[in-house]
Amino acid sequence: MPPSVSRRSALKTLGLGASLSALGFLDRGARAAEDVTTRVNRGTKPVTITKVRAITCAPQGGIRFVVVRVDTSEPGLYGLGCGTFNQRPLTVVSAVNDYLDPFARGRNVDDIEDIWQNAYTSSYWRNGPVMNNALSGLDLALWDIKGKRAGLPVYQLIGGRSRFAVDTYTHCSGGTLGAIEAQVKARQAQGFRHIRIQFGGYGSPQLNSSPDFRAAGFGQPKDQHMDSLPYLKAVPKMFAHIRETCGDTIELLHDIHERIEPIEAIRLCKELEQYRPFFIEDPLSPEQNGWFAQLRAQTTVPLAMGELFNSPHEWVPLIKDRLIDFLRVHLTQAGGFTPTRKLAALAEWFGVRSAWHGPGDLCPIGHAASLHLDLNIHNFGIQESITFNEATREVFPGTHTLKNGYAFINEAPGWGVDFDEEKAKKYPLPAQPGYWDPIRRRDGTAVRP
Repeated sequence: MPPSVSRRSALKTLGLGASLSALGFLDRGARAAEDVTTRVNRGTKPVTITKVRAITCAPQGGIRFVVVRVDTSEPGLYGLGCGTFNQRPLTVVSAVNDYLDPFARGRNVDDIEDIWQNAYTSSYWRNGPVMNNALSGLDLALWDIKGKRAGLPVYQLIGGRSRFAVDTYTHCSGGTLGAIEAQVKARQAQGFRHIRIQFGGYGSPQLNSSPDFRAAGFGQPKDQHMDSLPYLKAVPKMFAHIRETCGDTIELLHDIHERIEPIEAIRLCKELEQYRPFFIEDPLSPEQNGWFAQLRAQTTVPLAMGELFNSPHEWVPLIKDRLIDFLRVHLTQAGGFTPTRKLAALAEWFGVRSAWHGPGDLCPIGHAASLHLDLNIHNFGIQESITFNEATREVFPGTHTLKNGYAFINEAPGWGVDFDEEKAKKYPLPAQPGYWDPIRRRDGTAVRP
């Protein structure tokens, strides 16, 4: 550009600036910028965390809930989160009370992302169900506080609704085909459109005869026995029977629960294609993710995976390579609402839908977090549902409701779920520790749960 043009442009700019200044525009803009700085740096004292603590209770049939409460410098303002790890609750309690509490005290409750990122690395080694559940409790409690301060349900803070309610699936299982059929018809009458069917417990252990390992004195007397063949023969018969007796419009789901070998899972999924399952859950164990490419190449059955994953990075390859159809994230196991909503956004661009893990060993606050995310995201698929008993509803007022197969949240600010600590004292943790009982093949080989 010629120098003369540059000079003319500069003079025009100076002239325009003088004119705007005379009219007050530049001064107004400067004052606005100063106001923002004042509000951020010299305004009302920020609300800070004063205490983080874990509280245990077991109102839902002895399931070990861990609730995390965050108190703040603003009188009466607190947040609630879920850090439930049914098999190791006391380790989460220690992680919260002994480590996250001193870490979090004095921090600004508004800075959820910053707190999450620094808490995530505060133990140096990342992930793991203990630290992730503890971190989830803190994270969910901070989102609860943010919703309460805004006077809005959390889903409104991330963009509002994409649907009027959350469609759910329920569970039916029985030791005979007739028993399963009766349960499915009863759930259909209640309005459920999606039903997970299981032939007895996971892997159908009731179909197995007396194992050789027990006769040999190997293992413990209460260890269960499950061989693959009876299960592999029974599941297609179950699907055929339910399709014939309950109709073709009901969406059927099934959980393999990782109890068979990868090649057996491939064969079973291919055999189940004719019954059009809505999805087959956990066909492989997390240690066998490398088999997903072969499984995907050989069957059109929709696949759901991931409730046992700890790190978001375990989901990324399955999402980006489009090897699964549904994310089975256990929200508290993944570290809370903050990382799970990011996973949902990533999955949307790859055509992967949500199916958040919603078992009984997730307290109503954890379920609420899943439901708020379900209401918002475009790539919602289905939500696992659980019916909470009256004791749990007494301890957790505001727990979501189920009607006609849909879940409806309490629209109060935050998660909409409160926690009555005094009533929770009536339901202490069971005396026995929580763990999965071993299950074995005929020769005693351990089966992954």
